Amino acid sequence: MKRKWYALVLIVVLTLSVALVGCSKSESTGSGSKEGGKQESGSKQDTLVFGRGGDTVSLDPATATDGESFKVTKNLFNTLIEFGEQDTELHPGLAKEWSVSKDGLTYTLKLQEGVKFHDGTDFNAEAVVFNFNRWKAGNKEQFYYYNSQFGDVIQEVKAVDPTTVEFKLSRPLAPFFKNLAMSPFAISSPAAIEKYGDKYNENPVGTGAFKFKEWKRNDRITIVKNENYWIDGLPKLNQVIFKVIPENSARLNALKTGEVDLIDGVNFSDVPGIESDSNLQTFFRPSLNVAYLGLTSTRGPLKDKKVRQALNYAVDKKALIDAFFAGEATPAINPMPEVVEGYNDAIQDYPFDLEKAKQLLAEAGYPDGFEMELWAMPVPRPYMPDGQKVAEALQANFAKIGVKAKIVTYEWATYLDKARAGEADSFLLGWTGDNGDADNFLYVLLDKDSIGSNNYSYYQNEEVHKLFIQAQTEVDTKKRNELYKKAQEIIKDDAPWVPLVHSKPALAGKANITGFKAHPTGSDELGTVEFQ
Repeated sequence: MKRKWYALVLIVVLTLSVALVGCSKSESTGSGSKEGGKQESGSKQDTLVFGRGGDTVSLDPATATDGESFKVTKNLFNTLIEFGEQDTELHPGLAKEWSVSKDGLTYTLKLQEGVKFHDGTDFNAEAVVFNFNRWKAGNKEQFYYYNSQFGDVIQEVKAVDPTTVEFKLSRPLAPFFKNLAMSPFAISSPAAIEKYGDKYNENPVGTGAFKFKEWKRNDRITIVKNENYWIDGLPKLNQVIFKVIPENSARLNALKTGEVDLIDGVNFSDVPGIESDSNLQTFFRPSLNVAYLGLTSTRGPLKDKKVRQALNYAVDKKALIDAFFAGEATPAINPMPEVVEGYNDAIQDYPFDLEKAKQLLAEAGYPDGFEMELWAMPVPRPYMPDGQKVAEALQANFAKIGVKAKIVTYEWATYLDKARAGEADSFLLGWTGDNGDADNFLYVLLDKDSIGSNNYSYYQNEEVHKLFIQAQTEVDTKKRNELYKKAQEIIKDDAPWVPLVHSKPALAGKANITGFKAHPTGSDELGTVEFQ
């Protein structure tokens, strides 16, 4: 009799638990406590709500150029080669082995076996060939990264057998394998691309730890556990929700109230308070970034090198760091951080010198200054927590030399599109390195080949271009570094940017989060994350 009574009670309890869980999961608030928090039964939290400042632009990694997109796609897709947990050392991904011929023209990869895309189709060498042929056949505006990292260097991609892919190049490409590990070169399902066509960017299908579920524009993206993931034991979570909360302070409040579990874009001034809260913890992303003010060299007074140099002299970087980075950043001198091999540490920064700035403006024919637009980023980024405030500080600096800067901003995707088209006079932007190689900063951001993709300042210098191409082809590290150092000297004098800072971005999360490793590229793998 006792056993029958116990069984009846157990059935009722389980029925109620299922009902409660169903109600909890159907909530649309996006709160950690409602969607991802512990259930009353004491079960482990299985949903992570990640609060971020802006929405994704594209869920097709090959067409994306922004960090908010890669933040999601990193967890839906795999690349042929993967980076380390918190560095850019190379590790097996969808490829388990790789090699290069002595002449540097043939690159061979051996692939993992038995891997499936989320739609159940096979990952194999033909899928790799399909993806690369798609990128190669597309135009520069569609596949920005393919053109900036590979251009016309890849002549042929061939499936030698189902698990072997061979790349034939027209010239050696020193960062080839590091490029393959970059988020834009994640491998998509050929069947899904053919099925969805132009809508594939809203219906992504990869081989990653999570599968795409839902995208509510400017609100949230939901991804769910890939039960058939090819890496045993991962992912730990059943669901991740990327929730848009534009304001840094509002995002932090959402973390404190349990609406979200993890946030980026933390104001440096808020770090001490977070670290003193036993319910929270901080994470710091290893620095691999640069924030800059781009000066579009094809527009008005900015066509003149002396004007661009004058604006460099007019910026007080120390004041920016003290005001907006709580001192937790270093002034940027070159277009890439010191940790990148090939950095030229002999170059001296433009000092903060208003009189020198005025002198250069007068020499350029603008003794009374001029008017221009200064575009302020609408979303916080790892290298710039508050674009609007930084823009206001720069505006005040420039006013001291007679330059009237009108602050302009747009929705994030529009901002990027219009700046890429060369419509801005000056614009705030930045870059988080994709692979830790100098080529990924210098060639990608400042070569003439990258105009229309990631060279928003429309800077071009033929000598610099030749140095970049030589450096890509050169396999001797010492010689390669010298080429990059020479290029940085010329860039410093041409002044297509005002390099601002290199930061060590702060993130925050609940104290019971484990397994989260903030990656220097800004693309975080969440498969290992779980709640204690």
